[in-house]
Amino acid sequence: MAILSGQPQPPGMHVAQLNVGRAIDDLEGATLAPFMQALDAINAVAERSDGFVWRYQTEAGNATDLKLTDDPRFIVNLSVWETPQALEHFVWQTVHRRFYERKAEWFEPLAKPHFVMWWVPEGARPTPQEALARLDLLQRQGSSQDAFGWEGLVALTRWREARCG
Repeated sequence: MAILSGQPQPPGMHVAQLNVGRAIDDLEGATLAPFMQALDAINAVAERSDGFVWRYQTEAGNATDLKLTDDPRFIVNLSVWETPQALEHFVWQTVHRRFYERKAEWFEPLAKPHFVMWWVPEGARPTPQEALARLDLLQRQGSSQDAFGWEGLVALTRWREARCG
């Protein structure tokens, strides 16, 4: 069970996650082609993963055409998982990791946190606007029960090992 600030995952709750990025080039351009071409396959791996619940997607089948800002290169990934451990496994122990390790080829480094998790009631489907508000909360106030990153989950270690590896 994932522990945040000494507290276990609340009963009846799942974990939502938002990951944002700003592409270094147009999404349709050659620079982003390897990322965009792999997106459907990576999403399919997520959907088949133990603990996967839901992911936000538009009619295109992903969320890259969702425009939450005036910046056409700003994209989001929003999903819900049964547990942080299930999400951690997908991120660091599937083919997703190989693409995560290449993020510098496709996305600008961001000065603020770009990934946030928070608890949602089972069955909840957060909106992109709610997710951005959670990210803003993490950026302004740091890790809390309402918005946290990997470092807030003391029982999880794969993310540390993967980042250091």
